[in-house]
Amino acid sequence: MTSQPLASPYLTLNEAAAFLRLAPRTLDNMRQRGTGPLYNKHGGRVRYHRDDLMAWADQSRRRTTTEKVPLAEARSGSKAVAD
Repeated sequence: MTSQPLASPYLTLNEAAAFLRLAPRTLDNMRQRGTGPLYNKHGGRVRYHRDDLMAWADQSRRRTTTEKVPLAEARSGSKAVAD
């Protein structure tokens, strides 16, 4: 019986872009502006954790197309918690 290796939770740029259905260059640009998902560098290469991609996608959810995103939130990529 052979054991299968565990799938890594870390994705390459191309894998992360496909996961989010974005172009890799878009994800690159977002990372450089600080507006994209959190990332790690492993051996000098950018890797995205699946959980960070999901968290980033969830915080980008909106109810309407006119819902405003506070400028600080848009720049930091963080979401303010409402009371």
